Amino acid sequence: MGAVITPQRLATPLDQLTRRTAGKRSYTLTKRKRGRYVRAQPMRGRPSDLAFDATLRSAAPHQRQREAERTRRNLAFVVRRYDLQRKVRVRRAANLLLFVVDASWSMATLQRIETAKGAVLSLLHDAYRRRDQVGLITFRGQQAEVVLSPTSSVELAQRVLREVPVGGKTPLSAALLAAHHVCTLARRRDPEVTPLMILMTDGNGNVSLTGRPAQEEAQHLASLLKRSNIRSVVIDFEHPATNVGAARKLAAALGGHCYSLPELRADVLVRTVLQEKQG
Repeated sequence: MGAVITPQRLATPLDQLTRRTAGKRSYTLTKRKRGRYVRAQPMRGRPSDLAFDATLRSAAPHQRQREAERTRRNLAFVVRRYDLQRKVRVRRAANLLLFVVDASWSMATLQRIETAKGAVLSLLHDAYRRRDQVGLITFRGQQAEVVLSPTSSVELAQRVLREVPVGGKTPLSAALLAAHHVCTLARRRDPEVTPLMILMTDGNGNVSLTGRPAQEEAQHLASLLKRSNIRSVVIDFEHPATNVGAARKLAAALGGHCYSLPELRADVLVRTVLQEKQG
């Protein structure tokens, strides 16, 4: 298994805008009535989550013009509908880092799997201080398998990751479909979760789910993930001598970046993943 390292802290632009003191992770805007109140905005639609202080500040400059109404109705303060302000809140952002690893047979397969395991465990060691979860899908033969469902449990991950089978064809389409399913379920559990798929492959799928050409089908499913706003990064492990750019074409369809890592180590992969998560 790849070496386990301690990932560095992240600080996103939103994090810098909303935090004034040290914290454990970044924040994201939320429409729920939970989270830290950071500012107010005009109320639109049905009144909800009223920012009382901001509403008073909005109405205060107009009290002289409303003096007749205050006297007539025996009111100390008059608030109109357009004075109402709604709270804008932020909450701790939840990330899902989903590794999707090509386990079809090649000379680099075992190294690829061990690197992915090391990266998964490295990120999980830091996840207990955050709301991050990490998952792993491998694909080989005729199917993709969710080896590790999204979790923040290091102990569970260690048990599951001890042995991952390798060999066979490359069912890339099945892997993309499985990734979409996992990310969709995660969003149903938490609509504010931010999925990031880390796809480790040469991009040369050769197993079709529908009878269409395998590469064409994979491109179509990649576009589905992009339309679903699932951020992706492709780690290209095709040998430079035989590289035909399949991984880069796949990354373009996913709307993500493609990296050819000069060194296949868990620490390099973790740094790449954290860079993408921050971006």
